Amino acid sequence: MTHERYTALLDEFILRIDQQRYYDAHESIEAIWFPRRFGDDNETKLLKGLINAAVCFELIKKGRYASSDKVWKNYLKYRPLLYKVHSPYLNKYHSIARHVENVKNVLARNRIMSRDMS
Repeated sequence: MTHERYTALLDEFILRIDQQRYYDAHESIEAIWFPRRFGDDNETKLLKGLINAAVCFELIKKGRYASSDKVWKNYLKYRPLLYKVHSPYLNKYHSIARHVENVKNVLARNRIMSRDMS
């Protein structure tokens, strides 16, 4: 995969998260991860974590909160790999991690607010 395509898929992931198209965001990262899925390197695992973040958001969107919490824990399991990965995309990974964590916080606040209103 070319550097341009890889970068475009990472950007597409962020865009789709912002559009609340979480399944499609998952597909963007999976396009990078899938050819490497049998690898045991930290970058491949980190990509798997980003997929889990998108899946978590999709589950929240569907009201499947218990399942989303389990999937988010998988994201958190892989997050520390940000500090072990040696990649030309490392800055982008850090930016994406901050972004998905901000989205998770917003979704969590919205969930609490809607629960309090009912």
